[in-house]
Amino acid sequence: MTFLWHHWAILGVALIASELLIPAFVLIWFGFGALIVAVMLAIAPSTGLTAQLLVWTISSVAFVASWFKIFKPHLHKTTAGRSLGDAIGDVGLLTRDVAPFQKGQVRFQTPLFGADVWDCIADEDIKAGERVKVIGVEGSIVKITHAK
Repeated sequence: MTFLWHHWAILGVALIASELLIPAFVLIWFGFGALIVAVMLAIAPSTGLTAQLLVWTISSVAFVASWFKIFKPHLHKTTAGRSLGDAIGDVGLLTRDVAPFQKGQVRFQTPLFGADVWDCIADEDIKAGERVKVIGVEGSIVKITHAK
């Protein structure tokens, strides 16, 4: 079977549309790669199947790579290798009042080990809305005090 430009155009549109059903934001780039091949075949219709597949693969991989390189450059960064003790000194905003023997909740601007909201304890009464600093980590609870 010979693939014509409109076959690649239909494949490209189908892949882009399927991104609505499977929101992984990867299929769209393969759809754009298929549209590139459709344009190439409209200009040079005698291009062989091997060259078509090669152009589709290279352009799709280039689109995916540019997505992660240009538009999402920090997506690959994680807190792996960071110990809980490294969280000491981080500043957050108290979202739920905390008192001795009563848990509160603190939100950090940048996620701390995958979560931006943590349960917290303190040795003093602190009202919600105040800035607090982490002074310790006890299991999955951070110990806080007023930020100065």
